[in-house]
Amino acid sequence: MTTKPAADDLGGRAVSAEPIRLPSDALVVLVGVAASGKSTFAARHFAPSRIVSSDALRAMITDDAGAQEATDDAFDLLHRLIAMRLRRGRLTIVDATNVEGWAREQLVAIARRHRRPAVAIVLDLPLDIALERNATRAAPRPPPAAIRRQHRLLEGSIASLGSEGFAAVHVMRSAAAIDEVRIEVA
Repeated sequence: MTTKPAADDLGGRAVSAEPIRLPSDALVVLVGVAASGKSTFAARHFAPSRIVSSDALRAMITDDAGAQEATDDAFDLLHRLIAMRLRRGRLTIVDATNVEGWAREQLVAIARRHRRPAVAIVLDLPLDIALERNATRAAPRPPPAAIRRQHRLLEGSIASLGSEGFAAVHVMRSAAAIDEVRIEVA
């Protein structure tokens, strides 16, 4: 298991790093608070058919991506879709906050069950940037208190990600690093 920054931001400029290399049959778990750019990152780097999004599934179930009362149903469907794709050896990206250890544990268990590697890509933006981005989002959006809570959970779990069963963990700590990173699928 490797834990390394995918790119860094030094002195206000992005510094290119080695690309993130993903096995073609991996489960890629995006980890980050609301408004950290997970959906934008996923759309930039992966075909839509590879992305399983909790917001999209909530919208599919209720016509409202923000319908938190549909979260249990959305994640039941998310886990089923992931299992179906991994059973077929398909690269699968999970677009959800995944800031809680128990949520990541369920995803790693699904990957293990299908003998596929799980890779974490962490978008660890500074809290003030996430709050600023969230304020510009269309309603409904998570309240600032929810993002602060997610940020505390994320910061408390980054150090332990390497022991959670991921084949690799890639952490990006700035918007520049997130924008600069390259993804290669092998």
